[in-house]
Amino acid sequence: MADTKTTKRTSPTGKGVNVWTDEERAAMQASARERKASAGRTPQEARAEGERDVRESIAKMPADDQAMAERIHDIVTGAVPSLVPKTYYGMPAYAREGKDGKVICFFKAKSKFKVRYSTFGFQPDATLDEGVMWPTEFAVTELTSAVAKRLADLVKKAAG
Repeated sequence: MADTKTTKRTSPTGKGVNVWTDEERAAMQASARERKASAGRTPQEARAEGERDVRESIAKMPADDQAMAERIHDIVTGAVPSLVPKTYYGMPAYAREGKDGKVICFFKAKSKFKVRYSTFGFQPDATLDEGVMWPTEFAVTELTSAVAKRLADLVKKAAG
């Protein structure tokens, strides 16, 4: 992430302190906009607007990230149709239906934070518990049929 810009905050000593990269700050601002926009939506509106928001988020990605995000969207919505698409810090995500509406899983494109691979992650409310330790985020460099099946299985398990 050497080529990212940071937002500086001045400390009491007058020296700048790097707090957030521009990408991190943009993600936090996107999250605030998402929370504000989702307030007061009916479940039907939340699903329709979430689908639109996810499609818009995917459309803004570079071609390689876009292709992976579209396939992951199809995998997740096919595996657990009850999950509601939405954006989460500007990234495609999938949440439980209903009042809690908590995000269960999300796709983070490599272009989002200028890293070498994309990831598919799970939030703490995902039920992936396996013994005393389990992964919560997976690096994805290629969506083979085996990877697609594993993601679908993980999403089903995570959704409970």
